[in-house]
Amino acid sequence: MRVSPMVIEMESRGSDSVARVEVQNVNEGNLAFEARILRMEIDESGKIVETPADDQFLVFPPQGVLPAGGRQVVRLQWVGDPTLAASQAYYVSINQLPVKLAPGTTESVAAQVQVLYHMRALAVVAPPGAKPDVETTLVRSVLVELPTKEGEEARPPVNVVEIRLKNSGRRHAMMSNFGWRLEGFDANGDPLRVDVSAEELNQAVGTGYVPALGERTFLLPVSGFGPQPMRLLFTQ
Repeated sequence: MRVSPMVIEMESRGSDSVARVEVQNVNEGNLAFEARILRMEIDESGKIVETPADDQFLVFPPQGVLPAGGRQVVRLQWVGDPTLAASQAYYVSINQLPVKLAPGTTESVAAQVQVLYHMRALAVVAPPGAKPDVETTLVRSVLVELPTKEGEEARPPVNVVEIRLKNSGRRHAMMSNFGWRLEGFDANGDPLRVDVSAEELNQAVGTGYVPALGERTFLLPVSGFGPQPMRLLFTQ
């Protein structure tokens, strides 16, 4: 199953209160699916709390069955509060449903196992005309301990750059749409500049989502900076 786009930006009124998501079946058999909506709230550290929110959107069709290679456009229409004070974020979850196995395929245990995919697109609804207002409140080089699995030996701490962003605007911000440039000094006190590529940003921070009227802290896997003051610049 493929779902696109994976990030949807909408508004609470007007023509942008409607969006579309395409579901594609890349399997050889039929694909049954359903679309569900979850409210997504994220705190400064990136912890996410999800709550059902199907009543905030009109989804058509809410379910479907696609043949091999088939495509279906799912239409989303915001029916929540048209006078939102600030952006709200949601997951559009496209869930594959189990289908009845073809006759004769249940003769072995392996044939009775179905792998079901659940794919999520991020949908953010903002008030018309609202804008983000992002500032950097913290940027520093820190040592962090890498997580280990049970039974593994502890790994030595690694050097990363901790960045805290504050959004005072009523619209969310997708900060990985910008280039990130770090400027500071290395351990010897010599000037050091690091440009973080879009690919590196997507791996480290995803979309770089900063909620409206909220804060996020990100850890970038960038080493080499010393304890001296640093700064972060955003470039186009």
